[in-house]
Parts: sequence; C-alpha cells; structure tokens
Amino acid sequence: MLRTLILTTAIALPLALPTTGFAAGGGSDAKPKKTETTQNCLQARQWDPETKKYVRFSEPVNGVWDADIKKCVRPDKTSHLDSDTLYKAVRELAYAGRYNEAIQVLDQMPEQLDDRVLTYRGFTARKLGNLEQANLYYEQALTVNPDNILARSYMGQGKLAAGDKVAAMTQLREIQERGGAGTWAEASLRDAIQTGSTYNY
Repeated sequence: MLRTLILTTAIALPLALPTTGFAAGGGSDAKPKKTETTQNCLQARQWDPETKKYVRFSEPVNGVWDADIKKCVRPDKTSHLDSDTLYKAVRELAYAGRYNEAIQVLDQMPEQLDDRVLTYRGFTARKLGNLEQANLYYEQALTVNPDNILARSYMGQGKLAAGDKVAAMTQLREIQERGGAGTWAEASLRDAIQTGSTYNY
C-alpha cells in the first residue's frame, strides 16, 4: 500500500509540472526542421568530398547537405562539416527514421567519447531495437557528464519501452534534481510515462 502511494505521488507530481522548454535533441520543443538533408538528399548518387566526384550506390542513401558546396555529401564522408551541423543532421535523420545514416554521420564526429555523441548513439541503438546497447551508451554518456538530461530522458524512455516504469521515474527525478525541470527533456519523458509513447527526436 505504501509503495503504491509513493509511486502514485512520484508519477502525479512531475506530470503536473509545466511542459514548456527545450527539445530533447535541440534548442526548442519543435520537431527537427526539414532541410535539404531529408528533403533532397535521399538519392543513389552522392558527392564524395575526398575524390571530388559523385559516387553511385546500389540503392538510395540519405546524404547530408553541405551548404558551402551546395551538394548532398555521402553520410560516411561528412567529417569536414562542423560538429553542430553534424548533430543537426543526426537529429534530422533520426527523426526521419534513417537510423543507419544517422550512425554513419555519428561515426564522422571528431570526439567519439563526447557525451552528446554517446547520447545519440544510444538513441539510434534504442530506435533500432537494441535496448541493451542503448543503455550502455547512455551510461557512458552519463559517466562523462552526469548532468546530461537528454541522455537521462532517452534512457528513461528506453526503460519505459522495456516495461520498467520505476526506472523511467528515477530518470525523471534525476532530470528535475539536476536543473532540468521545465525542459523538453523532462517534458518528453514525463509525457512518455503518462502515455506510454516514446519520442523519435
């Protein structure tokens, strides 16, 4: 009885808090903005910046738009782009369900042990159905930066998808205690706990 009361209180209190704030994967609660990356770069023909010519794949792949050269660059050859451009591309590709291309872009990131890279690796692993690997990435991200509320939000959503509501609530409380109350990281996890539906951005 007492455990039920504690769990009910733990769920009800955060669900009553405001939901305005920041997107789990970005600076607002908006879905990733569609750019040329997902609007025009799903093609069999992609630019290779190393050979400086187009290459043809056997089937379409989702390249990343390079605004400087105005071309779709193959996802495994994007290391010349700055980190913020790559993060935006990863988020946009993941939202479009192009997880393998998102992983290829992550492979091009200069700092593989950066907590943001590890967080997005966890996200793509979870969306591809590998919850165990996703949790390893989230744990690594949190070892690097225990205040990474995005990793905590995604980890909580993964725990919820695995049927562990208590672990999801634990991550929600951690987000709140680490200054994340009112952010999209908190709101998306709180909404997932309430509805049972997780986010793909």
